[in-house]
Amino acid sequence: MRYIKDLKEGERVSCVYLSKHRISATTRNGKTYESLILQDKTGQVDGKIWEPDSPAIEDTSDLDYVAVNGEVVIYNSQPQLNIKRIRKASEDEYDPADYLPVSERNIDEMYNEVLSLSNTVKEPHLNALLKGFFVEDSEFITKLKRGSAAKSVHQAFVGGLLEHTINVARICEFLSTRYKDLDHDLLLTAALLHDIGKTEELSPFPENDYTDSGNMMGHIVIGTMMIDRKIDRIPDFPKLLKTELEHCILAHHGELEYGSPKVPAIIEAVALNFADNTDAKLTIFSEALSAAPGDMKWLGFNKLLSGNIRRTEV
Repeated sequence: MRYIKDLKEGERVSCVYLSKHRISATTRNGKTYESLILQDKTGQVDGKIWEPDSPAIEDTSDLDYVAVNGEVVIYNSQPQLNIKRIRKASEDEYDPADYLPVSERNIDEMYNEVLSLSNTVKEPHLNALLKGFFVEDSEFITKLKRGSAAKSVHQAFVGGLLEHTINVARICEFLSTRYKDLDHDLLLTAALLHDIGKTEELSPFPENDYTDSGNMMGHIVIGTMMIDRKIDRIPDFPKLLKTELEHCILAHHGELEYGSPKVPAIIEAVALNFADNTDAKLTIFSEALSAAPGDMKWLGFNKLLSGNIRRTEV
C-alpha cells in the first residue's frame, strides 16, 4: 500500500485507492480529460486522466475502489496523480480499513472527554439538555463518534467532529476563566453543541458528502432545530436561556458572509466564534504542514488561510 501522504514528485504509482469522485471536463483548448478525487486513510489526491479514450482507461463509479497506475507531479504546490491506467479493483486487492481516514486520538477516550466537559455544566436545564444528547440519544452518539468536522476543510476524518468539538470546548473553558462576563455554563453548552448539525449535514464515511438537508439548510440551522426539539422535552426550560443558547449556535460563524444567520449579539457568542475559528484555522495550517514534504519550507498560497504559508524553523 502506497499511502497518499507519502507520494513524492516523479514517483510512479501502482496502487488501489478509493475513488470519491470522477468527472469529465474540457481544457481551454477543447481537449477532453477526466478528473478524480482519490482517497486513502491518510488523505486525498487529485487525479487526472489526460487520455480518457485509451483502452487502459476503464469505466468506474464514485466510491469504487480502483487500481491505478500513474505518475506523481506537483501542481499548484500540491501532489497530483497523472493516471495512465485505471480499473475497478477486485475485493481481494484492498482492505477497506486502509481507506477511511480516522483521528489519531482514541474515539472512545474523546467521547468520555465530552462527557467530562458536559458534567462541568451545573445549570440544571443546560445539564439536562447535554445529557439528552450525549447520554440518552444512542443514535446521535453513534453519528457523533463516526462523524467528521467537515467535508474537506479541516478534520475531515472519522472522529473529526469529536476532535473539533473538544478543541472548541477547551478553548471556551479557558476563556471563561479569564473573562468574568462570560457565563461558563452557557458558553460550554454552546461549544459542545455548536456543530451537532453536522451529524445530519454530512453523510457517513466513505461518502462523507453533503446530504439533501445539508445542502438545503446547512449544519447551523439543522443544529438549532435539533436543540429546539430536545429543549421541548425539558420541563420549564427558561425561554431567555433557550434564546441565548440558540443565538450562540446561529452566530458561531461570526459573519453573515460566512454562513451565520446572525452576527454575535452576546459575549458568549463572540467567544464561541473566536474559539471555533481558532481551532479551524490552526488545524487547517497543521494539516497543510503534515501533507507537505518535511523539507519544504514555503508551502505556497493557501486559499483557506488567505496567504502564502511557511513552515517554522525551530
